[in-house]
Amino acid sequence: MTKQKNYKRTLIACYLGFVTQAISANFAPLLFVTFTKTYEIGFEKIALIPLVFYLTQLLIDLAATKFADKIGYRACVISSQVLSAAGLVLMAILPELLPVPFVGILISVVLYAMGSGLVEVLVSPIVEACPFENKDGMMSLLHSFYCWGAVGVILGSTLFFALFGVENWKILTAIWALIPLINAFNFISCPIERLIEDGEGMRTRQLLRLPLFWLLILLMVCAGASEASMAQWASAFTESAMGVSKTVGDLAGPCLFAVFMGISRILYGKLSEKLDLTKTMLACGILCVICYLMASLSAIPVIGLAGCALCGVSVGIMWPGTISISSQKCPKGGTAMFAFLALAGDLGATVSPTMVGAISNVFDGSLKTGLLVATAFPMMLILGLIILRWKFNKTPKSMQELREMGPKD
Repeated sequence: MTKQKNYKRTLIACYLGFVTQAISANFAPLLFVTFTKTYEIGFEKIALIPLVFYLTQLLIDLAATKFADKIGYRACVISSQVLSAAGLVLMAILPELLPVPFVGILISVVLYAMGSGLVEVLVSPIVEACPFENKDGMMSLLHSFYCWGAVGVILGSTLFFALFGVENWKILTAIWALIPLINAFNFISCPIERLIEDGEGMRTRQLLRLPLFWLLILLMVCAGASEASMAQWASAFTESAMGVSKTVGDLAGPCLFAVFMGISRILYGKLSEKLDLTKTMLACGILCVICYLMASLSAIPVIGLAGCALCGVSVGIMWPGTISISSQKCPKGGTAMFAFLALAGDLGATVSPTMVGAISNVFDGSLKTGLLVATAFPMMLILGLIILRWKFNKTPKSMQELREMGPKD
């Protein structure tokens, strides 16, 4: 008798994969001030840490289009957890061993950013390949674990520092590293299926020639940008708008934003069978525009903070929703499509906060002006969804239909 595969174990491993990514993205920024004091690193160098992190993720996203299928999902996703754990552990060790502590920090960041990039590329197709019903809801619930991971890292680290002092940050780093290390063993033993069989998927060149693919890429860039523009500046916005300390700003800004985003993804995960995904994303896009306008135009601080928090609700399903739409509209896209989607989302998330900061500087440090300009991203998402419903309403059922949607040779 054939033993039935337990895909719940796969799902748990993927949940923890996104928690690992949240640790990688959110823990080091909590230590920036500590790094400046402990290793005498200037803020101009500290600013390179998130830049190196996101650039490394972008490069891994791009490279994964070539090697992920050849090496295999299991080997790649196990490597993602090992790299993440190694990067976190080395962040506590290398700065003390190397003559230039900042070099040790950057090496560590590169390692766990490589792991984070692999998680982003692989976890979604692994879940998509599992024989679950209600894939839209599963994808939304899966991505909610990034939000809960971010909240856990911020609250857990804040509590640890309050109880044991920030000088013991190396112990906490080792504790956070245990999560990806343990999860590597989960991925070793859990069932993992191929998304599509060999020879059935679209080649990269075919994808790049498909107008539908570029529309999906646009949606993903806007989803990443809509989320990151507010998330990355939430703390600074809360501090300036409400006149509170940085600690309160961190808890009331990015933490509240992540909580609302996680709730949004869980709610859609529960209700997805009753909702039309494209219509729901359109409604969320409109809400996102309203939230950006509340944050950027309101003279009342509480309304601005409400816009910042509710923005988490509006952007919650944009990223996983775009992935689900892509799977439906381009079912033969394969790993390459997921890798390009991750690349597009990361590109939007990297460029948009920088753009907000640059525009704010031009207007005498007015963060509200930068956020007002960033309203363009959810507006473009709305336009892209309208085009998707108007021009690509039919879901292709075969490779031949997909080819017919592209340009003729």
